[in-house]
Amino acid sequence: MPVWTRACLALFAVGWGANQFAALLPVYRVGGGASAEQVTLLFGAYAVGLIPTLLVVAPISDRLGRRRVMAPVLVLSFLATLVLIAGSQSLWILLVGRLLAGIASGAAFAPGTAWVKELTTGPSGTGARRAAIALSAGFGTGPLVTGPMAQWLPAPTVLPYLPHLALTVVVTFLVLRAPEVARPRDDTGLDEPDRVRRALLSPVFLRRVLLTAPWVFGCACLAFATVPEVAPVPGPRVAVGGALVALTLWTGVAVQPLGRRLDPTSTVLLGSVAGVAGFLVAALASVTGWSGLTVVSVIALGAAYGWILVGGLATVEQVAHPRDLATVNAVFYSLTYVGFAAPYLGTVLLGSVAATPAMLLLAGLLAATVPLTVSSRRRA
Repeated sequence: MPVWTRACLALFAVGWGANQFAALLPVYRVGGGASAEQVTLLFGAYAVGLIPTLLVVAPISDRLGRRRVMAPVLVLSFLATLVLIAGSQSLWILLVGRLLAGIASGAAFAPGTAWVKELTTGPSGTGARRAAIALSAGFGTGPLVTGPMAQWLPAPTVLPYLPHLALTVVVTFLVLRAPEVARPRDDTGLDEPDRVRRALLSPVFLRRVLLTAPWVFGCACLAFATVPEVAPVPGPRVAVGGALVALTLWTGVAVQPLGRRLDPTSTVLLGSVAGVAGFLVAALASVTGWSGLTVVSVIALGAAYGWILVGGLATVEQVAHPRDLATVNAVFYSLTYVGFAAPYLGTVLLGSVAATPAMLLLAGLLAATVPLTVSSRRRA
């Protein structure tokens, strides 16, 4: 087993734990009697725990090393799933579980991505693509497993969580045996805050990443939480919901290798165009009511998620000093997780505006980022 795969497995396991809840949203809404707003708030509460933890833990991992952070984080991900099991009848306990899952993710994603990059040899961007694929695969596989289990097995708020518990135990033992990487030397003459500030204020980061990063999870979450409300896909509700989450995120996995042949600017642009197309198709679905168009929209938005994610991570590799990789990754991931507010905002938007203009508005907002992304090529 190549050493970088152990770090990828850690990202996969935490990503699974972070998103396994997504397929269970209908279970809690129907079985638990929660409103649509309460359920989407539970889903988005994860980001409340994630973003502050990202910004706190990433610099710590830059100083102490990746393995010292990732091993306890896997334990925390395990505990978060136990709390979700215990909270099957309580929205407040579920909220705690989602916050713990967010904290685990925040502590894992930036250090884990940096670890994959450090353990990877090959052309620039290879580590970013591997980390993005591992994370996306975890996000997509969690609901792909929990959806059918919740649909057809008893105890739909308990049994679907058990595979993640088993996976986390196995991966934790693998991570404990993964190598640590020596920190690179600082050849810039700057201290850490100045190096990080220089990376974040670089024209490339500001123009290519700042406004597009929120659309990473904005596109993904809207694809499986909001677009199906426009033209529902027939079938068993929980299983179909899990399948749409998996389709979104596994599409993101499938398209990422194309980034090997494209520069980061082109990859982000391609993602933005795919996202605009996805929202336009969703608008057409709202007019026709044809659920086949919903599936096409979900695929397009999944491609947008994958391309913007890998393009953003490759940009971080370009602008960050190796000693600060986790810290700059943390800022990027924090920006992406702003998009987790999208399902709640989408629910509010559809409550006050017809579906067609709502989807057209989203397409226009994403299209507005394209000129800045194009200009980043001239600044690279």
